[in-house]
Amino acid sequence: MLVHPQFDPVAVHLGPVAIRWYGLMYLAAFALALILGRYRIRTRPDLGMEPRDMDDILFYGVLGVILGGRLGYVLFYKPGWYLEHPLEIFAIWQGGMSFHGGFLGVLVALWVFARHRGRPWLSVTDFIGPLVPTGLMLGRIGNFINGELPGRATTIPWGMVFPQMHDDVARHPSQLYQAGLEGLLLFVVMWIYSAKPRPTGAVSAMFLLGYGILRFLVEFTRQPDDFLGLLALGLSMGQWLSLPMILLGAVMLIRLRGRPAAKAG
Repeated sequence: MLVHPQFDPVAVHLGPVAIRWYGLMYLAAFALALILGRYRIRTRPDLGMEPRDMDDILFYGVLGVILGGRLGYVLFYKPGWYLEHPLEIFAIWQGGMSFHGGFLGVLVALWVFARHRGRPWLSVTDFIGPLVPTGLMLGRIGNFINGELPGRATTIPWGMVFPQMHDDVARHPSQLYQAGLEGLLLFVVMWIYSAKPRPTGAVSAMFLLGYGILRFLVEFTRQPDDFLGLLALGLSMGQWLSLPMILLGAVMLIRLRGRPAAKAG
């Protein structure tokens, strides 16, 4: 049985200023997305994107992730509590971000970008889709460093005790599962799938399907939120929010079969 290393969540102490690992993971995620995005622009001129497009997409994406992630957590997980304590919505330093909310926020942000540049929305989401999983991986590593969002109780040899849970129960290190599956594995799949021209919307559909399936599966090892528990059919909130992604991604891929690859522009 392993024990969580109890990392200091603060990476650097600068007097009254504390730079946290989780914040650094976000910073690294955006930086890596910028690097990968510029690489795709350089090696895939058929995408019709320019370096300045990546800079603007990153700006819109950061806003979408932060605003959407926070509002998603408020609406999906604790609407009653935040209705009674509305000022706490702005206390993002206390934690509480939702991937599905952040995902919706990014979609809205990319729609605004696409409208501003006169580009098809799905062509923009196709471009950004392969860049997202590395950010998910780094975010889950940040969760593991903080010892938050641990898994369910288990008897597997690599089960880990998280002292933050105030018990001696061995649990799945589900944050690392998510980093490996929704992060690294999904990145490899998306990078390979998007390496050649596809019909507009196909890469976005593959992301929806891939992430939805992997998140749905890994949720069976993740401890449900105490204030929610398991919902209908014994599924978690994360699983219920992933089901529409799976369905939409599958339908889009089926409808796009046989269509010609997108042209630059």
